[in-house]
Amino acid sequence: MKYDENKIDEAVLNLLYLNTDKHNNTWKGFDWQSMNRLHEKGLITNPISKAKSIYLTEEGFNKAKELFEKLFCT
Repeated sequence: MKYDENKIDEAVLNLLYLNTDKHNNTWKGFDWQSMNRLHEKGLITNPISKAKSIYLTEEGFNKAKELFEKLFCT
């Protein structure tokens, strides 16, 4: 099945945003390919580490917030 990787990345970014704390820290329990692409786009810190969480960059947080409001808010 073909799918749009950018749409998958946006969905993962939204789920990361949903679970961020006040420091933009969130658990990294999502598909590794998506996580790596988000890191390559500069939206999250490097997911390849022993830590169980990552941080959304300022750009990643702002993009995630914008997408979240667009997709899920009334």
